[in-house]
Amino acid sequence: MKTGTLFAALPIAALAFAVAPLSSASAASPTTYTATLAPLNHATGSGTVSLMLNGDVATITEHFSGLAATFSGAPYPHVQHIHINGQGQCPTAAADTSGDGVVSTTEGQPAYGPIGTTLSTSGDTSPAAATDLKVAPSGGSFDYSRTITLSADSAANVRAGKAVVVVHGLDPATLSAQAQGESSELVPSLPLAATSPALCGVLVAAQMTVTPAGGAATGGGSTSGLQNTELLAVGGGLVLLAGVGVIAARRRTDES
Repeated sequence: MKTGTLFAALPIAALAFAVAPLSSASAASPTTYTATLAPLNHATGSGTVSLMLNGDVATITEHFSGLAATFSGAPYPHVQHIHINGQGQCPTAAADTSGDGVVSTTEGQPAYGPIGTTLSTSGDTSPAAATDLKVAPSGGSFDYSRTITLSADSAANVRAGKAVVVVHGLDPATLSAQAQGESSELVPSLPLAATSPALCGVLVAAQMTVTPAGGAATGGGSTSGLQNTELLAVGGGLVLLAGVGVIAARRRTDES
């Protein structure tokens, strides 16, 4: 009887051994999030963002083009941020409550939330650097690449699918006469166009798939080998379970 009890307990232990590597490996894996930057407020640009999050460390690559190229005779500084704690959306034209034809930064805030991280080219990445034009990407197009540490709040919003990338800076010539005469609500010494949103996109988790044996290719990625190993581990555990069950059955037959 004692021997039968021992063998009856083995399948549970074997299953736990087989599944444990799958759970721990998945939890430790970095995740990539992407956003497609669409134009707001009469802007004609576009862009893409990729953010790989490993713990609270984010490796960010971005490209945008088609935005206003110059400002007061110099390359146009386009401040940009990850906005958090909002609805996790980009605003629509209906957010323009002033009727000037522009969704300002504050009018868009209910949709995308306040600033969580400043995507500066160097130095400070906190909200305190939000309007620092010296560390903003500049010109009509830009390739951005930087590894930074996110706050716990920003990282949580990225994982929850509620983090929104916003690139600011409009061409004043494309705005209404009323908007052209208005000052920025963030930096009153600047025109409204300088700090109003131009591009916006929500960060979403990139889908990682494994190519099935004998099926059509659906994409692999750096984690496919790990996933296949984990599946083998589970499969091996099931084979082990079957073998233990056979042994236990034989012992019970012999004892009887």
